[in-house]
Amino acid sequence: MDFGRIVQMIINVLLRKAVNGGVNAAIRKVSRKDDPTAPISPEDRQQQQAARQMAKRARQAMKIGRKL
Repeated sequence: MDFGRIVQMIINVLLRKAVNGGVNAAIRKVSRKDDPTAPISPEDRQQQQAARQMAKRARQAMKIGRKL
């Protein structure tokens, strides 16, 4: 392999990790409630749980997509 391909592979790995980290951080931020000290109603609790499950499925889908 030539030097250019090695550099390209390293850049691709770093870029992939950065993008994955950013997407995971955004999904975590969206799935959280804005004010953690506010009292939570049962409906809000259910909505938070659904958002967490959806975020978990999105992360799993991304992981599968990366493997393909």
